[in-house]
Amino acid sequence: MGNLGVGLKKFLSNKNTVTILGVVAAVCVLYFGYNSKVNKAITPIEVPYAKETISPGTQITSEMIGTKSVSSQTVSDGLAFTNRSDVIDKYSSSDSVIPEGSLFYKRSIVTKDQLPDSIIYDYPNGYVLFYLSVTTETTYGNSIAPGNYIDLYLKAQEATAEGTDIVTTDKIMVGKLLENIKVLAVQDANGDNVFANLDSKGTPATIIFAVPSEYYILLMKSKYLRSVNTTLIPVPTDESLKDDPGELKLSSTELKDYINNITVWTE
Repeated sequence: MGNLGVGLKKFLSNKNTVTILGVVAAVCVLYFGYNSKVNKAITPIEVPYAKETISPGTQITSEMIGTKSVSSQTVSDGLAFTNRSDVIDKYSSSDSVIPEGSLFYKRSIVTKDQLPDSIIYDYPNGYVLFYLSVTTETTYGNSIAPGNYIDLYLKAQEATAEGTDIVTTDKIMVGKLLENIKVLAVQDANGDNVFANLDSKGTPATIIFAVPSEYYILLMKSKYLRSVNTTLIPVPTDESLKDDPGELKLSSTELKDYINNITVWTE
């Protein structure tokens, strides 16, 4: 037993033996490490994919998401989501179309509040978006911002036809039509958020708000009157400063009746 121990000691102390053992150990490490990486790369995993083409700014529902097996190597760069729960109820970004069959890449998926003018998506059921043309002057020097409240006044000036021309008369009527309307967005002529860059505000061209469908019809009627030259005038209020802003409501049944009496609406 003693001779065996001495022999083993001499064997291990031999430089050639140490070198050989080191090489064998290195080869083993490389072999098992390589096999581990290969196995990991070829092991399939389930990942979510788009079952249909998803347009920009669309909320992604569970019905739009399928799962399929891909190799781990396909998503090893971390650029795509690997869990359905990370995608459901998110939105496709405003500049991305997600093709049918595509994986959900992180650069193309955003939360609701990351969408441009995301507040547009927050309005009650039964309401309809209304786009009102404005200028810097009619927005009081671009002081009407998303989240503010406005009252909407109607200016009506009767007109008569003289040949092919429409000539306005001196009869002018002005009154408050709707009140406590929450502004959802203010856009420039290109449809961009005027307040996206506070250092260099754009020129306001459109105010977007939502009203009940019956008031939407009333506003659309007022825009297309032929015998009367009408203008809708936004007037800012202090409702946004209150803890409980008032409800959106009709201010004048007389103006409503006036508009309805000179128009026809077919549902």
